Amino acid sequence: MKVSSNSSKKGGPNYTVMMPPTPDNQPETSDSKHDGVGGTTRFAAESQQEGMDGGGGGGGAKTSSVLSSVNNKSMLLRSQTQDFDHTRWLFESKGTYGIGNAFWQEDQNSFEEGVSMADFLDKPWKPLTRKIRIPGSILSPYRLLVVIRMIILAFFLTWRIRNPNHEAMWLWGISIVCEIWFAFSWLLDVLPKMNPINRSTDLAALHDKFDQPTDNNPTGRSDLPGVDVFVSTADPEKEPPLVTANTILSILGVNYPIEKVSCYISDDGGAILTFEAMAEAVKFAEVWVPFCRKHNIEPRNPDAYFNLKKDPTKNKKRHDFVKDRRWIKREYDEFKVRVNGLPEVISKRSKSHNFKEERKAKQLAKEKNGGTLPADYTSDVPKATWMADGTHWPGTWHGPVPDHTKGDHAGILQIMSKVPEHDPVMGYADEKKLDFTGIDIRIPMFAYVSREKRPGYDHNKKAGAMNAMVRASAILSNGPFILNLDCDHYFYNSLALKEGMCFMMDRGGDRVCYIQFPQRFEGIDPSDRYANHNTVFFDGNMRALDGLQGPMYVGTGCMFRRYALYGFEPPRFIEHTGVFGRVKTKVNCNAPHAKSDDDTQPLSSDSEMGYPQKFGSSVMFQDSITVAEYNGRPLADHKSVKNGRPPGALLAPRPPLDAPTVAEAIAVISCWYEDKTEWGDRVGWIYGSVTEDVVTGYRMHNRGWRSIYCITKRDAFRGTAPINLTDRLHQVLRWATGSVEIFFSRNNAFFASRRLKFLQRISYLNVGIYPFTSVFLVVYCFIPALSLFSGQFIVDGLNVAFLTYLLLITVCLTLISLLEVKWSGIALEEWWRNEQFWVIGGTSAHLVAVIQGLLKVIAGIEISFTLTSKSAADEDADEFADLHIVKWTSLFIMPLTIIIINLIALVMGFLRTVFSVIPQWNKLLGSMFFSFWVLSHMYPFAKGLMGKRGRVPTIIYVWSGILSITIALLWITIDPPTDTIEAGRSVTHYNTKLH
Repeated sequence: MKVSSNSSKKGGPNYTVMMPPTPDNQPETSDSKHDGVGGTTRFAAESQQEGMDGGGGGGGAKTSSVLSSVNNKSMLLRSQTQDFDHTRWLFESKGTYGIGNAFWQEDQNSFEEGVSMADFLDKPWKPLTRKIRIPGSILSPYRLLVVIRMIILAFFLTWRIRNPNHEAMWLWGISIVCEIWFAFSWLLDVLPKMNPINRSTDLAALHDKFDQPTDNNPTGRSDLPGVDVFVSTADPEKEPPLVTANTILSILGVNYPIEKVSCYISDDGGAILTFEAMAEAVKFAEVWVPFCRKHNIEPRNPDAYFNLKKDPTKNKKRHDFVKDRRWIKREYDEFKVRVNGLPEVISKRSKSHNFKEERKAKQLAKEKNGGTLPADYTSDVPKATWMADGTHWPGTWHGPVPDHTKGDHAGILQIMSKVPEHDPVMGYADEKKLDFTGIDIRIPMFAYVSREKRPGYDHNKKAGAMNAMVRASAILSNGPFILNLDCDHYFYNSLALKEGMCFMMDRGGDRVCYIQFPQRFEGIDPSDRYANHNTVFFDGNMRALDGLQGPMYVGTGCMFRRYALYGFEPPRFIEHTGVFGRVKTKVNCNAPHAKSDDDTQPLSSDSEMGYPQKFGSSVMFQDSITVAEYNGRPLADHKSVKNGRPPGALLAPRPPLDAPTVAEAIAVISCWYEDKTEWGDRVGWIYGSVTEDVVTGYRMHNRGWRSIYCITKRDAFRGTAPINLTDRLHQVLRWATGSVEIFFSRNNAFFASRRLKFLQRISYLNVGIYPFTSVFLVVYCFIPALSLFSGQFIVDGLNVAFLTYLLLITVCLTLISLLEVKWSGIALEEWWRNEQFWVIGGTSAHLVAVIQGLLKVIAGIEISFTLTSKSAADEDADEFADLHIVKWTSLFIMPLTIIIINLIALVMGFLRTVFSVIPQWNKLLGSMFFSFWVLSHMYPFAKGLMGKRGRVPTIIYVWSGILSITIALLWITIDPPTDTIEAGRSVTHYNTKLH
C-alpha cells in the first residue's frame, strides 16, 4: 500500500491510497474487452499506474476511480493511521487470496501468460534425512560428569594404593586390582557414548524424488533401487515353519515397489517341511498381500495382526473392511491348520510311496526268480522322503541315508513366485475371494535356497549360508541392497525399507555400508526380569556409536550395500592419525573417475579387483558386481551429491528368469564354489567366529565405510527373545564366546587401520575385552563374604576419606545414569535390570566364555556347555510359562555359589560381631553393605531358580548344605574359636590384680 500526501486547492492535505491492484479494486479492468487493456498483468498495471500518476491529469482520473469505490471508503479512513487490515479488505472488496501455491485465481486475465500454479509448486532440493543432535542442556552436563568421575576415580585409586590395610594386605590387594580393572572397563564403555545423536527421515521427499513424474521419468515409475531380503533358518523343530511363514508374509507385503523387492529364504537344514510350508505361504500371500494393501494393514504379519490387543476397526473407513477381515481370518486359520498338518501329510505320503516302491521291488524279484520270492530276499529300497509330485526330495530325508542328510545333500533352488510384471496388475471382484478392484495384486519374487552340503567341507554355519544366498541373489535379482532377517523377525513397519533407503539415497549415502535397525522384541514378561529388551544397548550404546562411525552390525534387521559386502573400499574415506586420531586426511578412491566428464560409470578402479581369484569362476556373478554398484548410487540431482547416477536410470523392467540363469544360481551355491576364493575372508560374511555379525561390520568400518542407526517412530522389525533363564544365559554365552574369539584373532581392534575413528576403535576394543571383566567381577563378589568371615575390610575402617570418595563416586554415577536415561529415552527400571543382568551374566556365561576361549587358544580344546536336566512347566495356559521353567545347567554353579556364600557370611559375620568382646561394627556394616549390593543384583537369578510358585529346587538345598558344612569346617580349621576363652582369662587376671 502506498500513501501520498499532496496539497489540495483548499490548502489541506490530500491522502491518496495506492492499493495493490486486483480485479476488484480496478473497475476499468473488470471487463477484458474494456478500454483495450484486457491483457494487462498485475505487474504491468502497477507500472502503468505509476506512469499515469506522474503524468498529472491521467493520474487524477485513475486515483478518483479507486477512491470512488464504495468498498474502499473504510480502508481510506484506516490508511490515515497506516494500519491496513488485509482480512477485512478481502471481505469488503470480495477479493481473492492472491497468488501462491495454496490457491490459484481462475481469472487468468490479470496475470502473466504462461504462468500457472505448477510454477509455484516447484520445490527446492531437499535432503532425505536430518541429523538431530542431543540438546546441549543434557549432553554438556553428561560429558562434564564423565570427566569429573574420571578425575575422582583417579584420586580414589591413588588414595587406595597409598593407604593399604596392613591387617589384611591380601584382601586389600585383591580389591585394588579389581577396582582398577573396573575403572578401565568403565572407560571403555563410556568413552564411545560422548557424542550420541538422533536421526529422522523424510519419506515425502523420497516419494517426490523417486516416485513422481519428471522429465527423465514421464510415466512416474519408481526409480528406487532394488532390495533383496534374506531370511535364514536351519531346523524346523527349533524354528517352527509357521513362524518363518509369517515372517515371509510380512516381507511379501512390504510397502515398496513390488518389482524392486525379492525375498530369499535359506534353509540350511534342507527340510521338506520348511519347503512345503513356504509353498503354502506363497499361496496364502496371493490374498493376504492385496488385503493388506487395500486396507493399509499394520503389521503385515498375520499372526501378529490378528493377536493385536486393540480395536481392529480403528481408522478403517472402507465399508467392506469387517467383511474382508472376517474372510481373511478364516483363510489364515485354514492356512495354519494346513501348515501344522504338514508333518503328518509328508509322513503318510512318504510311507505310501515307499510301500509302492517296495511292492515293485518284490514284484521284480519274483519275475526274475520264476514267479516266487527268493528265500534270501532283502529289500534295498531306501526309506525316502517324497514330494507332492511323486519325486524324491533332494534334501534331507527323515531316515539317515547317504546324500540325504543335514550335512550331505544336493543344492536346492526353487523360484516359488515368479518375477512380477513391470506394470501393476489390478484385481477384480471375485465372489469366492475378496473384492480387489483397483488393488495391485502382484507379489514380489520369492525363492527357496538350500545350499549344497557334502562331507569333508567346512560349511561355516550361518555365515556360509548367507554367502551362498548373496551369490544366488546376485544371479537372479542383483538388488544393490540386501536386508537380512532372522526367521522370527518380521516387518512391524511396512515402510521400513523406505526409511532405510532415505539414508542410502541421501547426499553422502554412497559411503554408507549398512543401515542397522534396533531390535525390538515381543513376548517379554512385563518386568523384563533378564533384560531381554536390551534397551540400554540398542537405545544407548548404538545411538552413541551413530555419532562416531556408525553402529555395529548385530546379526538381524540390517540393510547392506551389496558392493560394500563384496569387500570393496568406499569411494571416499578419512584416515585418522596423530594423538587420538585428531589429524584427518581425506582420501578419494574414485579420483580418476571424479576428473572424468562422465560420473555415471560404475566403479572399477579398486586395487583388489581380481575377480576370478576373489569371487569364484562365475562370469555372470562377476558381471553383476559393477551393475550392483552403479544401481546403488544416490540420485545425482544436486551438485553436493557425489558419485551419483542420473534420474531415471532404474526404470527398465527386470528380464524374466530363464533356465540358464537358474542353473547358474544353483552352481554358485555348490559346496566347492568357495575353494581358492576370498569368500568368508574378505568377501561377504566373515568366517571364523561365532559372532560373525560383529566381525563383518568391523571389517567394513576398518575399510573406511560408515554405518547408520535408523530408529523409526513405529518399530521397523519385531522378533522374539528367550525369556527362560537358561536359554538367556546360553544366548549370552554364545555372544561372549564370539567376543573372546575376536580378542584372540586378527579382528582385534588393536590391529585396526587408520580409517577407524579413535572412539570407534575403543568401542570395538570393548567388544573383545568385556568378557574378561567377569574374572574380576566374580572375585569382587566374593570379597564381602571374605570380609565377613575374616572380620577384616578392604580398608582400615570406614573413615571420612573413604566414605567421601564412595559418596562422590556414587553420586556421579547416579547423575550420569540419569542423564544417559534422559538422552537415550530408556526407562530407569530398564537401566536397573540391565545392571542386574550384567552381574548375573558376568558371573556365569562370561566367565565360562573366557575359560572356553583360553582352552581353545592354549590347548586347542573346545568345550560345549549343554543342558544337563530339565523340569517341565505347569500345564495351565500361561503366556509367560517359559519364564518359570527351571532347566539346570552348569552356568548356574558360580552365581548360585556367590549367593549362598554371601548369605552364610552375613549370618556368621553378624553372630561373630555380636558375641565378640570388642565388636567392630564399622567393618561389619561395610562388609554387609557390599554383600547386600551383590545380593540385590542377584535377585532376578534367585527368583528364576525358584520357579513360578517360589518352589526352591532340591539342588539348591543340597548345594547350600555342602557349602555351609565346607565353610564351617574351613573356618574352624583356620581360625579356632579360642578368642573368647583367652579374653575371659585376661579379664579374670585383670580383676585379680585390682583386688
